[in-house]
Amino acid sequence: MVPDALAGFARVHADLVVHDEQAGFFRARYPAPGRRVAIVSGGGCGHEPLHLGFLGAGMLDAVCPGQLMASPHNRQVFDASRAVSRGAGVLHLVKNYTGDRINFGIAAERLAHEGIDCARVLIDDDLASDSPESATGRRGTGAAVLVEKVLGAAADTGLGLRELADLGTELVSRCRSLAVASAAHRTPATGRSAFDLAEGDLEWGVGIHGERARRTESRPALDELVTRMTEELLAALDPAAGDSVIALVNGLGGVTRLELYGVARELAARLDRWGLVLERVLVGDFVTALDMRGFSLTLMRADPETVKWFDAPAHTPSWPR
Repeated sequence: MVPDALAGFARVHADLVVHDEQAGFFRARYPAPGRRVAIVSGGGCGHEPLHLGFLGAGMLDAVCPGQLMASPHNRQVFDASRAVSRGAGVLHLVKNYTGDRINFGIAAERLAHEGIDCARVLIDDDLASDSPESATGRRGTGAAVLVEKVLGAAADTGLGLRELADLGTELVSRCRSLAVASAAHRTPATGRSAFDLAEGDLEWGVGIHGERARRTESRPALDELVTRMTEELLAALDPAAGDSVIALVNGLGGVTRLELYGVARELAARLDRWGLVLERVLVGDFVTALDMRGFSLTLMRADPETVKWFDAPAHTPSWPR
């Protein structure tokens, strides 16, 4: 299924992307001319449109897709990074999962042997996995989309590798996400649910690979659900009244756009109540877990420069603005 889907993506978006099928990566057909540092990301398939949908001018220079819910191989990352390097270094955007960290890390070591400078931004925004029991710490989830967009625009201004890496780390520190689900995704090979959840129950803090949450509870009304999620996010970010935020209301694959706009309304109302300025909000499927029946909320604290970069043009298969 994965090779067929990747071939289909390459055919549909041939005006924007180039598929190196043998090496297993995609690169932007028309990268931004002012960029000195290449930006490379990737991860397992099953989360579409992440990351392939954000490949192109204004966002990513190359993407390495792994197998279903699995990290790309370090060889893919190495080949992709070498192919798009422009002489000023390569920045890897890595979601915080063990396989991704290992494979991007090995690729970075190989690039160093080739004389290609490489830095990494580790995306770890998921509140549900912020626990001493987690071996790797917070997972990387919805913040990946916002970080890819803002860093892509910043790179287009000609910033250097260290400047972009520092900016990326700061952006991640200003992002937190939380996801809930009322039904698991179905495994494509069998059509069976990854886990069972009783009618009326909710997984609080589900992961994008179908990881079960630390707790299951009765599903509350939407206004109560969004209120609690927003309170947890704001407690982690600790913004002051009058601060600006960018929000992502993200479907996990099995929720309609109609429902997501209802979630966005509730989120906006709560942010208004707490005296925050909702500068921008994205609504739709951006980081999915196949067809999981759920959604995630991501908040990023944003200064005027962040908003400017968020608004900068991007020409990719899935960026909506």
